Amino acid sequence: PLPLKYATVLFFLPIWKWFYYAPNTFKELKINEWIKSGKELPKDVDPEEACTLVSMLDPRRTSLREIVNPVDVFVKVLGPMFVGRYCVIPALLYVVPGVGPTLATHAFINLLLAELVTNVHSFITIVTNHAGEDMYYFKDAVKPKTGSFYVRQIVGSVNYNAGNDPLDFAHGWLNYQIEHHVWPDLSMLQYQRGAPKLKAICDKHGVPYVQENVFERTRKTIDIMVGKKSMRCFPTEYEPEKDKAGDKGVTWKSTNGSIDED
Repeated sequence: PLPLKYATVLFFLPIWKWFYYAPNTFKELKINEWIKSGKELPKDVDPEEACTLVSMLDPRRTSLREIVNPVDVFVKVLGPMFVGRYCVIPALLYVVPGVGPTLATHAFINLLLAELVTNVHSFITIVTNHAGEDMYYFKDAVKPKTGSFYVRQIVGSVNYNAGNDPLDFAHGWLNYQIEHHVWPDLSMLQYQRGAPKLKAICDKHGVPYVQENVFERTRKTIDIMVGKKSMRCFPTEYEPEKDKAGDKGVTWKSTNGSIDED
């Protein structure tokens, strides 16, 4: 039922980084390490499939667990944050004479609530800038720095309200997602300066440049998640054949935000 789907989304909003973002990011890192080392991925591993705590801990997913070791995720990714924030800090406050237990309890509660709130904030500012019924998904890959590549970065991303420092700071500078994908190595200030120029180019050539309030984008994203709406399939057959990446696709060879050409 649709109400249950909405309730499920609301349940995961405060914990999405723990449940999905952290293990899936670690999966992407390990897959890239496998590819760079020359090893082939196990045949039953789909590199495009999301990795969550549930799939990672599923004993039947032996091939996935070979790449994403659950122990590594907890020891190297989730563990340090949980232990440092929810054990070490409260423990240090607990030993304060007289008020230690009260300080430790208040610290634990405040740290936990702050984490839940920031998870919701990060969901709203990160997840929603590539989803919505007006966003495109792509069935194949194109070569970096080609015309088709830049068009895809624009029509597959969305900006929020932007243009001044207080507004940009409130969005964590994630309100320039289009510019970030077109120029991944630019500074945040350069995104602010470059956005009007890129928008003018898009307007001149009829390329959709989507910019909306972050809360409207959240609504559209959740509509996709619950199945109420669907994203658009980009007509890749109209792209020049010379821009296509072929069967090998595109491999990220560095982690600084750019795609290498070779």
